[in-house]
Amino acid sequence: MSFVLACDIGGTRMKAALIDEKGDFVARESAPSPQPVGEATEVDADLWTRGFFDLTETLARADAAAFSQVAAIAVTAVTRTQIFLDAALRPLRPAILWGDVRAATLIPELADLSPGDHPERERLNAFHPLARLRWLQRAEPDKAARLAHVIEPKDFINLRLTGAPASDSVSMARLAAATAKGRDGRSLLDACGLPASLAPPLLRPATVLGGTLPALPGALGRLAGAPVIMTGNDTWTAVLGLGALRPGLAYNISGTTEVLGLIADHAASAEGLMTVDWGEGLTQIGGPSQTGGDALAWLSSIARDATVGGTSASPEALLFLPFLQGERVPYWNPDLRGAFLGLHRSHGPDDLRRAVLEGVALLNRVVLTRAERAAGLDAADIRMGGGGATPEWAQIKADILQRPLAVSAEPEPGLLGAAIAAFAALGSFPSLAAAQDALARPASRHMPNLAKARDADRLFRLFEDAHAAVAPLSARLAAWTRGGG
Repeated sequence: MSFVLACDIGGTRMKAALIDEKGDFVARESAPSPQPVGEATEVDADLWTRGFFDLTETLARADAAAFSQVAAIAVTAVTRTQIFLDAALRPLRPAILWGDVRAATLIPELADLSPGDHPERERLNAFHPLARLRWLQRAEPDKAARLAHVIEPKDFINLRLTGAPASDSVSMARLAAATAKGRDGRSLLDACGLPASLAPPLLRPATVLGGTLPALPGALGRLAGAPVIMTGNDTWTAVLGLGALRPGLAYNISGTTEVLGLIADHAASAEGLMTVDWGEGLTQIGGPSQTGGDALAWLSSIARDATVGGTSASPEALLFLPFLQGERVPYWNPDLRGAFLGLHRSHGPDDLRRAVLEGVALLNRVVLTRAERAAGLDAADIRMGGGGATPEWAQIKADILQRPLAVSAEPEPGLLGAAIAAFAALGSFPSLAAAQDALARPASRHMPNLAKARDADRLFRLFEDAHAAVAPLSARLAAWTRGGG
C-alpha cells in the first residue's frame, strides 16, 4: 500500500494527512495558519514552510509505518497571494494576501498604461497580480528592481522541497495572461516595464514537479527523492476532491470564504466571472468571493445568542448583503459594504443568522446564474464541501439555487483532491476522471424545495436590486473612510 502526504494551506488553518490509494485517511493533523498582525494583510512566507514541516513531523509520529511508504507529496494552498522572490529565490518582503486591496487606487493608472485591445485589460482589479506588482514598483522600488519570480504559497513550499521555482497554469492564469502579447506586440507586463520572466515555469496540475532534496530537516529527510506533485490552487484541488471536475457539474467550496463555479467543456465568459482553462478539455466559469463562513464568525462575535439550528421568529422579511470585506467575484469592488435591509424591532439573533446564511447563498446564485447563461447549460448537480457544508446551509443553498446539491463525505476535499492529483500523476489511475470516480464520494444529497421556487426567485431579484441600490452608498462611505468623502 502506498500513501500520499497531502497538505492544504487555508486562510484559517493548515491541514495535512496521509491518504492511501482507496482515499482513506490513515492520519491527519491541522494547525492554525499564519495570520497577519494588526491591520496588515501580509504574512512571512517562511511561516507556511515551518507550519508544513511541523505538521509533517506530527504525521510521521502518528503513523510511522504509513509515513515510511509515502510515494509522493502534494501541496495545495490559497491563491491570489503573491510571494516576491529575488534571484537567490529568497522572499523580498512578506507575502501579500488574497484579500489585500492596497492596489485599488492604481487600477486607473494600469488601465491607461495597458494596450486598449489586450484581453486581460478588462480583468484588472485590486486583486490582480499585476496590480500588486505595480504597487511594488510604486511603494518599494528597490525591491521591485531585485524581483526575479512571483509565486504563491504552495509553490514556496514546493521550492523548499525541490529547489525548483515553478507554479501551475491554473493558479497563475491571470499572471500568464498578463504576459501574453496583444495585437500591438506588447504584453501588460511590457506596459509596466516588467519582464515576462517574472512568471515561473508553469506546469499542468497533476504532474510531477521533481524529487525532494536529500538534506531536508526532520522526517522529510527520510523521503529524499520522493516525487513532489504540482497541484492547482486550493479551489482546483478541492473541486477535484469533490468529484466535480467534469462538464455539467457545479461546485461550492464553503469555508472562510466561498468559491462557486460551473465546469463546461467549452470556453465561455460572463461579466465579473473568471474563465480559466482547467485542463482535460474543461473550463471553469466562476470564482472566489470575499465572504462565507467569515460572515457567520463576524455575526457570532457581535450577536452571541445566534444559535446553530435556531429558528427565525419574526414574520418580517430580512435581507443581508454579505460584503463585509468588499467583494471579488462577481463585482470586483473593494468598496462594497455589507448591510441588513428590512431590520425590524421584532428581529432577533436567529433572524440575523438566517439572513446571513441566505445572503451568502444569494451571492452564490448571482455567480451560478451568470455562469449558466454564459455556458448555455444548467448545472446538473452542485457538489459542496468545506467547513461550511452543514446540512442546514446545504438545504438553504439548494432551495435558493434551485439545483440538487451533494455534500462531500470527506470534510477536507482539498486534501483528498491533492491525493487524487498525486495518484493520477503516479499512474495509479488512468486519468483524473477515473481517480475522482474511485475516491470522491458524496455523503448526503439535498433536493431543492420546488414549492419555494417562487420565493427564491423573488428574494434573488430583491438581492440584485439591493446591491445596485447600496453600491453607490458603499462607494461614498468608503471614500469618507479614506478622507475623501
